[in-house]
Parts: sequence; structure tokens; C-alpha cells
Amino acid sequence: FATGLPHYGHLLAGTIKDIVPRYQTMRGHYVERRFGWDCHGLPIEALAQEQLGLSGTGAIRERGVDVFNETCRSLVLRYVAEWRKTVTRMGRWVDFDRDYKTMDLPYMETIWWVFKQLWDKGRVYKSYRIMPYSWKLTTPLSNFEAGNNYQEVQDPAITVRLRITRSPQPGLVGASFLIWTTTPWTLPANLAICVGPDIAYVAVRDARSGEVFVLAEARLAAYFKKPEDYTVVQVFKGRDLQGWAYEPLFTYCAGQPHAFQVLVDGFVSTTDGTGIVHIAPAYGEDDFRVGQAAGLPPVDLLDENAAFTARVPEYAGQFCKDADKAIIRRLKDEGKLVHQSTLVHSYPFCERTDTPLIYRAIEAWYVKVEDIREKLVANNATVHWMPEAIGEKRFGNWLREAKDWNISRNRFWGSCIPVWVAPDGEALCVGSIAELEALSGQKVTDLHKHVLDK
Repeated sequence: FATGLPHYGHLLAGTIKDIVPRYQTMRGHYVERRFGWDCHGLPIEALAQEQLGLSGTGAIRERGVDVFNETCRSLVLRYVAEWRKTVTRMGRWVDFDRDYKTMDLPYMETIWWVFKQLWDKGRVYKSYRIMPYSWKLTTPLSNFEAGNNYQEVQDPAITVRLRITRSPQPGLVGASFLIWTTTPWTLPANLAICVGPDIAYVAVRDARSGEVFVLAEARLAAYFKKPEDYTVVQVFKGRDLQGWAYEPLFTYCAGQPHAFQVLVDGFVSTTDGTGIVHIAPAYGEDDFRVGQAAGLPPVDLLDENAAFTARVPEYAGQFCKDADKAIIRRLKDEGKLVHQSTLVHSYPFCERTDTPLIYRAIEAWYVKVEDIREKLVANNATVHWMPEAIGEKRFGNWLREAKDWNISRNRFWGSCIPVWVAPDGEALCVGSIAELEALSGQKVTDLHKHVLDK
């Protein structure tokens, strides 16, 4: 990146990059090396936002994407002279005079060509998936990006009651399921709860209040200090609870078909909480998967800045995690809060803005790779890795677990995804400048968004 000065990390990587082509050159091969500048993406956009005094995508659109992108272009090569001086001092053999830039027209056209190859092979698709989302940058990130900045944080851990409204056991109508969550802000989007099929659950009567609660048998000790504090009323397997219904905590999703009932899935455990998991399909991988199987849509109550929308008037405009306290207070006032504590745990942050990521359902473009994992692993085994453990363990493990690759970002300064979609859903993928000129009847000299949109 030419938007910052070289540091130790660059020098280390640059030295490693130099060793391999230099060695091959010394063996008599002709190895061409041109210095490349990564001119697109979030680092440059962050600088441009700062320079223009803009915060968030709404402000960028208001000021004008053309103004913003041209500001990015003007800032992008700020430190070229310093880089050249430092890399030359390192003794690295690389051609600065014939360098390339990711914002150059031939480079961007090549990205379109690559995309078109994937498109023609049926490897590109658009879908809703749970993605790590940087609300400060208003864009989804890849799982790789999300794993680079974990921090120890304190989050509220609360246990909430849900009144049972339908059960094959008439005596338990009016009793309560106990659910546990460390993300109270997701409760307004609750659409179901989930139990493990083979987990033992119990209905117990609280000796102090006389109320009946349903939770996993293995979690009783976490909620009752002594055995005499409760009486077991009934014992079930998780699968016996399937289809039981409960009264929603909030009314924001009222009327949703198939909602507010017990679902069953193997991901549920009894390592913490109550053994009953609250399901908000828009805000978690398992929630999304289990919700999809039950016909529950990912109802997202947040805007692009991860603030509550007008659908949740009490907290509208408030950043979701900041609403935790008000939501907990409301649950307490309504007699639905059973227990409250604080959990210290490791949580992913956006490495560029140092703000907590939100996992939410995002419509994005993906490249299909999960179906070729075995081929990827087999090809990786033919590579001579130095050191060997990197190829076998770190990179190899990543390939073995490779997920379909999210390639889209909700941003402005970068290579556009070259797909035009008609109102009826018909999609057209363009793979070159010549193709775009033929289709549009216009001369194309720039492939950036503010030019293409016209």
C-alpha cells in the first residue's frame, strides 16, 4: 500500500519475496519482477473519509461517489518516493520503473476477465449468508480478515424466561423455558429456540417461587445452588420438545409463519447457558442454518450502520450493542429476566477500525469452492513447502475447511463486480472493455464505479 510508510512487516515479507526469484536468477533463469501497488480497498477509503470529513456510506453518497473516488485516487500514491528509497536500501531486486497498479485499466480489466471465467464455469453465485460485518466501514469482511484481531471483552450474559403456550403436556402450559444469551441486542429478532435431540431436559419447580422452568438437566447446578432448591416435575429428551410453542419476548416479528416454537438440532450443547439456545436467523451461522431448515427468514432489524431501524422504535438509531442495557432493563421490568452476569471472552474486532464485528445475514457474491476441497488439498500436497509444516498444517487445514469465498464488499473505490442484473432477474456478466463498449455503444476509459454507473 502506498498510503503508509514501510514498516518491519513489509521489510520481512519483501526480503522473503526477493530470495526466491533472486535464487532462480542466480541459477540462470530470467525472472521478471515488477513492483506492484495495491491502490484499492479499505485503507485508502479510510484516508479519504478522514480527509473529506465523512462518516459512513450515507455521507459518502451525499457528497458524491465521484468526489470520494477521485479523492482516493489523489491520495493513493502519497508515499511512493519513500517506498522506493527504502526498498532500494534493502537491496531488493525489483523493477520500479515498470511498476503496476491495481487501479490501472489493464489490471482492472484482467480482474473482470478472471471473474468471467468463474462465471462461465458456474462458480459465481449471490446468496444470503452470515458474514462478519464491519459496521464502521459498512461492509462484510472475509472470515480470514475477521480472524486477525481478537480482543478480550466483557459482554452481558443473561437468562430469560419464555412462557410456554403450547405443549402436549397440558400441565406445562404456563411454565417457562429458560434461554441464555450473551447478545441481548439479538433478542428483538428472536424467531425460535433450539434444543439438542439427545440432551436430557427437565421441568423443575422452584422451591422459592413455585414457578416451573424447563432447562437441560446438566445445567441445573448453574441455576440452583442446592438440590433442595427445586423439585423435578418431568424429564424429556430434546426431541420430545419439538414443536412446543412459546410467547414471544417482543412483538417486532409478530405474525411470522412457523415462528416461536422449539426446533431441534445437534449443534446445541450443555457447556454453558441453559442448554436451550435462542435463535435469531439473521445473526448467527447456526441460527441462520436452523432457521432456513424451519422456513424462518433472516429478519434483520439493523441498518447498514448496525443501528436499529424504525421497525424497533424504542431503540431506533441506536447501535445494536449499545442497546443491550436498555433491553435488559426492559426485560427486568417486565419480569422476564431470571439471571444476569458478565462474561469475559475473546471476540473478533475489525482490524482497520478496531471496532467489534457483528455477525449478520448479508446478501453477497460468492465463489463456490467447497465442492473442490479434495482437489485443492491434493494439489497442495504436490507443492514443496518451506517450512513443510506451513503447507501441511496452517495452509492445509485452511484448505480442508475452505468455505465458499465472499468476494464482494459494499464499498466504492475498487474493481466493480461486472454483472448487470435486469428487473426480471436476468443477469449479464461482462468480461472485457471491448465487450462493454460493444454492449453500451460508448468508449470505456475507466472501470471505477463513479464512471461505470453513468
